[in-house]
Amino acid sequence: MRKLVSRSLTAIALLLALPAGANAAEGVAVPKQDWSFSGIFGTFDRAAAQRGFQVYKEVCSTCHGAYHLSYRNLADLGFNEAEVKAIAAGYTVTDGPNDDGEMFERPAEPSDKFARPFANEKAARFANGGAYPPDLSLIVKARPNGADYLYALLTGYQEAPADVTMMEGMNYNAYFPGHQIAMAQPIYPDGVTYADGTAATIEQQARDITTFLAWAAEPEMERRKQMGISVMLFLIVLTGLAYGSMRKIWADVKK
Repeated sequence: MRKLVSRSLTAIALLLALPAGANAAEGVAVPKQDWSFSGIFGTFDRAAAQRGFQVYKEVCSTCHGAYHLSYRNLADLGFNEAEVKAIAAGYTVTDGPNDDGEMFERPAEPSDKFARPFANEKAARFANGGAYPPDLSLIVKARPNGADYLYALLTGYQEAPADVTMMEGMNYNAYFPGHQIAMAQPIYPDGVTYADGTAATIEQQARDITTFLAWAAEPEMERRKQMGISVMLFLIVLTGLAYGSMRKIWADVKK
């Protein structure tokens, strides 16, 4: 019984420690980063996630959607009700049909999903030279070591080495498989102006948007970890009670 309980605790600990997206390894090796949300007790840095949302809103959302997020989800990052309503109202969504059987546009509400940058995939490809910008709401979980990979990708744009022949319309990235990527460098120093005064270096913006997208990919992560810790504590107590009971039951037999 002790072995079974020990194996169960070990399995739970490994599941809790497993970072989002670390389910396979492929492509170019990327440097490992230190994230606030890593590990059993890891949590999302709300300030970084809010700054990351700003980077998404002002930079990424011109090409990429976050189709699984609703504006009301932003309350989990510390935005209050009025701020969420104001953010949503800044977008227009298509609704309907109305009483005349026609679709119409209206300001977004907190319950609406994030507005899409393009009407459909064909429109997205037409605007991006044939490339289809992926949905970012699950991008961190969709890539092995997703947070490290995303940070490396965003900070990995460089001049192509002299011995590398670049294909037309492609950009050199040290961490993209094959090193040639259709997406142009998206972030530059001071590309955004943070409201909290944080210096908007490329590395800072990359870290912030990665934190935001890690949260977007698994907003229930903190609750999952808390539940796991509670289960571990319960099993530890249960193991102690079972062991004590066993000693008491077999005490007379040993004598």
